[in-house]
Amino acid sequence: MQRSYRTDVVVVGARAAGAATAMLLARAGLDVIVVDRGREGTDTLSTHALMRGAVIQLNRWGLLDSIRAAGTPAVRRSTVHLVSGDTVMDIPPGHGIDALYAPRRTVLDPLLVDAARTAGATVQFGSTVRALLRDGGDRVVGVLASDRLGRTAAIQARYVVGADGVNSVVAKDVLAPLEKVGTGARSYQYRYWEGVETDSYHSAFRPEVTAGAIPTNDGLTCVFVGSSENRISSRRPDTFTRLLIEASPRLAERVLSGRPEGPTRRFIGRPSFMRRPWGPGWVLVGDAGYWKDPITAHGITDALRDAELVATAIVQSLDAPGPNETTPMQTYHEARNRLSHELFDVTDHVASANWTDDEVPGLLKAISTSMSEEVSHLDDLGHLTPGAILADAR
Repeated sequence: MQRSYRTDVVVVGARAAGAATAMLLARAGLDVIVVDRGREGTDTLSTHALMRGAVIQLNRWGLLDSIRAAGTPAVRRSTVHLVSGDTVMDIPPGHGIDALYAPRRTVLDPLLVDAARTAGATVQFGSTVRALLRDGGDRVVGVLASDRLGRTAAIQARYVVGADGVNSVVAKDVLAPLEKVGTGARSYQYRYWEGVETDSYHSAFRPEVTAGAIPTNDGLTCVFVGSSENRISSRRPDTFTRLLIEASPRLAERVLSGRPEGPTRRFIGRPSFMRRPWGPGWVLVGDAGYWKDPITAHGITDALRDAELVATAIVQSLDAPGPNETTPMQTYHEARNRLSHELFDVTDHVASANWTDDEVPGLLKAISTSMSEEVSHLDDLGHLTPGAILADAR
């Protein structure tokens, strides 16, 4: 027997983007159901780094203290390793925060899920979306999902949020068009190391190989190297070490003074993309709508930023039915693109390996400028939270 539910919003995916969106919508007083095909609390491949914008949001949402309480180390400087030498930059206090953080996904994702539940959202793991429901025309009005026992449920909703990653079922079902596609695609090897002394985000840039080291929970450092698919796919046992030394002997010396923990994991590159993020009754957030190469370690920050933009747009849309409901979605679309295009282009250029060592300072300056604009926008968004919008409307 098929079960049937009715809600304001159904969110597909309970990772950072989906859980944050659900939390904000539930805090705004909406009925929210989250479905995720995975198991609760599982890990996922990640660089872990939160940039200033994401830390500002977590602080504003009242969650940063929990990140700290989980033993996530404070990061107060950034070190860039270049052929010409190392550049160490302090991260100045500002916008209510005095450090950056890089929590394990086994810390961040459950924290956001718990916050969504506390706010009143229903979160269902082990629930796979089989199809989207429509009103007889183009408008999406819910999802058809099934659990691990094969039981199906029709969840009718005023909006469906696709937060289900780069291979989004929602994006595929609505045929969300690609608006922008990159040309670069680096592949990566990731590994955790223990005993690495660092309180900095480390990055190394060479045209043929890049690398990073990011301190995270449990005394571990997430270390990754990026290069062509052929080099990353090599089964030589010393591939990781060789690429790390090639990227930066100084960073390699720091990392190799520690001990590897766990297996090496590979990620085969794919071109960056931006999809149209909304349509009648549906909206995309996180990697479902916008994904770029991991080299700039900005994916989680993008996800949390867009979660707040999407939640704000949904609340405004539901308060303005009829022709006016599309205006907030278009505003979200334009804001996402405005805040993303420059970093998208720079990241894609770095991933292409079509640059020289002399270009790196200019690339880093462009990255910094883009992130500063994002922080300014999030500061302005702070007084326009979904809850405040709904309270004003009432």
